[in-house]
Amino acid sequence: MLLHPLSRLVLSLAVTAVTLPAQRTVPRPAGGERFFYYVDNQASWESFVANADRIDVVGPQSYTVDSLGIVFGKVDPKLLEVAKAKRVRVMPLVVNEGFQQPGLRRLLADTAAQGRAIRSFVTLCRTYGFWGIQFDVENINIQDRDRFTAFYRRAADALHAEGRAISIAIVARASDDENATSYHRFMMDSWRGGFDLRAIADAGDFVSIMTYDQHTRRTPPGPVAGLPWMREMIEFTLRFVPPDKLSLGIPLYGRHWYAQGDATSPARASVGFSQASWAWGSHLVERAGATVQWDATEGTSWARISIGGTWEWLFLEDVRAFEAKVAYLREKGLRGFSAWVLGPEDARLWATLPRR
Repeated sequence: MLLHPLSRLVLSLAVTAVTLPAQRTVPRPAGGERFFYYVDNQASWESFVANADRIDVVGPQSYTVDSLGIVFGKVDPKLLEVAKAKRVRVMPLVVNEGFQQPGLRRLLADTAAQGRAIRSFVTLCRTYGFWGIQFDVENINIQDRDRFTAFYRRAADALHAEGRAISIAIVARASDDENATSYHRFMMDSWRGGFDLRAIADAGDFVSIMTYDQHTRRTPPGPVAGLPWMREMIEFTLRFVPPDKLSLGIPLYGRHWYAQGDATSPARASVGFSQASWAWGSHLVERAGATVQWDATEGTSWARISIGGTWEWLFLEDVRAFEAKVAYLREKGLRGFSAWVLGPEDARLWATLPRR
């Protein structure tokens, strides 16, 4: 099959081919499948190399599809070498360009562009021996729900015909009528409502539910993924997705909220928001003379620190939070977990995962 000329150029520069065995269906390990996401930076690389023998599937966020169906990106050839040596299956992510809705709407209205993208997915799997592809398509307008489902089903049929797997990362929701506030209405219209859960579960091999972020830059401070909220998302999703096809999204990062100067705002200040690794977040707490506290109900670690008399908040994901989420997925009999992302995690969590 032929790629678009630009796709051929990009992919020719991408990686040296590394052949991995094609095997769509594989036995899942006791305790669930361990899927870890990977981004192209030093922290992610070092974590993967150090812990690959405790990982079943690695999902590098490597490829982008644009409104014309052109697929571009690359996977680090060194990652493929390590994955092959350590027998880790590789399932790269394909994201829509910039998570921008207008371009995605054009792609979903153009079946020729979708066909171009799907041919690229198949060629990538053949060339580099990928186990399969994960869709990480976000900011889907609710009006495009059926078009997106049709695109995903076509991709699933093509990859399955090649003996490859397909999965999808979805934005979590707790109902089909989320309108408690205008914020929830916005999230339903543009982020949560575009997924036909039953249809995509039927078409693909599994669903990674992004049970993060519960609290974002658009909300007040709070846990990245509190257990009561996570349970609510999973209970709803299980009405449509069988447990053996549902992978629990687990965040490995924390969040830090703080006051900051903002010259673009009439108020000259705003609330800042950033990711915090366990190592850095706990360091911030320690140097402020505060203590990281554990909230057993929410299953999260947190701290409040005072900087110049103004409170700042940290909600951190540590080994205790990780273990609480893994215990929950086992209780529900889920497929396993999909953890975002290698690099900022509490290093102590690796001791809880047996080597393969």
